[in-house]
Amino acid sequence: MIVSSLLSIKKFIKLESLGGIILILSTIAAVIWANSTYADVYHNLWHNINLGFTVGDFELKGNIHHWINDGLMAIFFFTIGLEIKREIIGGELSTMKKASLPIIAAIGGMIVPAIFYSLTNITSSEYINGWGIPMATDIAFALGLLAMLGDRVNINIRIFLTALAIADDLGAILVIAIFYTESINYAELINAAIFLIILLTANKLGVRKTTFYAIVGLVGVWISFLFSGVHATIAGVLIAFTIPARPKINENIFISKIGQKIKEFQKTIKNNNSLLTHKQSHLISDIDKLADDASTPLQNLEHFLHPIATFFILPLFALANAGIHVEGNILEMIFHPISLGIIIGLVLGKAIGISGFVYLARMLKISTLPEGINMRQIIGAGMMAGIGFTMSIFIADLAFTNPEYVQIAKIGIFTASIIAAVIGMIILSKK
Repeated sequence: MIVSSLLSIKKFIKLESLGGIILILSTIAAVIWANSTYADVYHNLWHNINLGFTVGDFELKGNIHHWINDGLMAIFFFTIGLEIKREIIGGELSTMKKASLPIIAAIGGMIVPAIFYSLTNITSSEYINGWGIPMATDIAFALGLLAMLGDRVNINIRIFLTALAIADDLGAILVIAIFYTESINYAELINAAIFLIILLTANKLGVRKTTFYAIVGLVGVWISFLFSGVHATIAGVLIAFTIPARPKINENIFISKIGQKIKEFQKTIKNNNSLLTHKQSHLISDIDKLADDASTPLQNLEHFLHPIATFFILPLFALANAGIHVEGNILEMIFHPISLGIIIGLVLGKAIGISGFVYLARMLKISTLPEGINMRQIIGAGMMAGIGFTMSIFIADLAFTNPEYVQIAKIGIFTASIIAAVIGMIILSKK
């Protein structure tokens, strides 16, 4: 079981690392495109092409940028929700011993950056709303860069950083839901709650069809959130927590029944050609059914959606959101209070918050460091967590309505992520 869990984590990290590299390339492409002679094409593509439909008085329309940020990112957050639920049930967050260190580190990595940003912008009521921007960690970007260091980085530091980022994601989701929500339409939230209760009831009654959860989740929960004022991506996380995480049959029953089916298959009379006999075909269908009963809808969905989120949704989000058209003095934008607060928060706040809270957890004997890990590596991991990027950009778009402030925030996010990445890789590359 432990070996299987470790292999699963390694596979996850490898996938995230490759996704991180694609994310980096998408970001570079967006910046070059937005500052080229085709900058108008870039802006028009994302902001001036509207898609949607109208049915009677009901209208659901938006530009491509809107559909990516409120639609595709809801699927991304749904995938995060599945990962969080899996980790809580049987992963790195399943026991207090496993979960305590990354959770404590994540709390430090959210509180301290927010404080640093707020102190930098305390005199401006316009700027202060960006306090949530440096709280986020982009795990795909961080693991993509760590992949370049190869075996020089202990596998346990990657597991720690992954678990920390998952806990961090949960914190970011709560921050978005509570603090970055516009005027709330409570009638729509009640509708969403009713549909969530339907999904939870279906889970309890043993409904395992993912299409049922998809239809009710999309039509009921997501659309209700879309019109509620609470960001629609929160719906993705809530729907994920309703997905069944139990197999229909346990391992022993599966092993026993699959053994019987294989024996029956071996005894069947074979055709003289490549086609299966009628009985063989039925036996294979029975084996497929047994495999489906022995797996969980949650894990099946996660395995299906994770590559889509990693290789399609996040790179597309980066392409649509990272294209900053730089106008004016870039140094002035970097040293603007918004940008400076983000840089201090992500670079210093993350490293100090994560390593400081880990140190306190050790001193108070709440947690112990993973095997083969020392405090220098924890500081390095804390620095890598300062790569906010996609999540920080996402929160920046929610925090500010002024496009100039959003642009300045993105400059700060870029600058901070580059600094954090360089310092973090230098620290972690040393044996």
